[in-house]
Amino acid sequence: MLDWLYSIVAQLIVWIHTGLSAIGIDKDSGWAWGGSIILLVVLLRLLMVPLFVKQIHASRKMQELNPQIQALRKKYKNDKQRLNQEVMKLYQENGANPLSGCLPILVQFPVFIGLFQVLKRISDAKPNASGHYPDVFAVTGDLVASAQKASIFGAHIPDTFIKAWGLDPRPVSALVVTGIAVVISSCTTFFTVRASMRRQPITDENNPMMQAQKMMVVLAPVFGLFGLGFPLGVLLYWVTSNTWTLVQQHYIYSKYPPVTADGNGAATAGAKTGAKAGAKGGKQDAATTSLKKGKANKDAEPEPDADKPKVVRNQPTRKPRSKRSGSPKR
Repeated sequence: MLDWLYSIVAQLIVWIHTGLSAIGIDKDSGWAWGGSIILLVVLLRLLMVPLFVKQIHASRKMQELNPQIQALRKKYKNDKQRLNQEVMKLYQENGANPLSGCLPILVQFPVFIGLFQVLKRISDAKPNASGHYPDVFAVTGDLVASAQKASIFGAHIPDTFIKAWGLDPRPVSALVVTGIAVVISSCTTFFTVRASMRRQPITDENNPMMQAQKMMVVLAPVFGLFGLGFPLGVLLYWVTSNTWTLVQQHYIYSKYPPVTADGNGAATAGAKTGAKAGAKGGKQDAATTSLKKGKANKDAEPEPDADKPKVVRNQPTRKPRSKRSGSPKR
């Protein structure tokens, strides 16, 4: 059903392999076939840069709308249907799409599946009675034989860790190379997803993109187990793609700093330097401001009993002696 997809991936590999052979690389070497897979990843990721930038903007838009979404959840917590309607209305009014952040994954996945199927069928191809290999999609029989014999450090492009483990005697070079590739691919998957989540300080637990990222963190070790059955060529694709993602994230996020809790971008290097330079003066300004506030508060305090009426006491006056009652006259 997906043979058309596999044919496209196979044709891309053949074209790149032909180009590498034209510049002097041995067409039957593992470096020619491994280089074809690595260059396929590079070309694919270059085409996906706009999608990655769109993913960043979609993530920022969702972060900006997160307070409003939380308010809607509190308001319509007992009416799920109305809540979904209001959330979708909010998305439409602000041009936000919670699924746009998954576009890079959706684009990479078909290529990953196509490459896996092409390499698997190349690995399983058997020569006919005349010793010729059958064609595998756009890969001719001669190229199939060349790919099966190509090796990198003693491991062939179609080799898998499980397949090498089942051979007798076990090829140590194939086990070591494929095993190291599985470990690297699993670790890069984990670090890639974790780095992406760390750069999103404002999170929404119900955001589909955030849920997908958390699931990817959990599934990274599981992918490592699946990787034991992946051909070396697929592992090369996986390692190259994850390495590209780590470098691309560092560059893109340095150009578009993550959004802070107050909705602004992260502090730039110059702002941080200025903050350090003004730290000493900032302390003095803070102390001066505190003194001024204390003085202002003291001046603003009303005098005690200022609003109460004052009581005036009349002091008794001394009468002349002549007017005192009972005093004898001279």
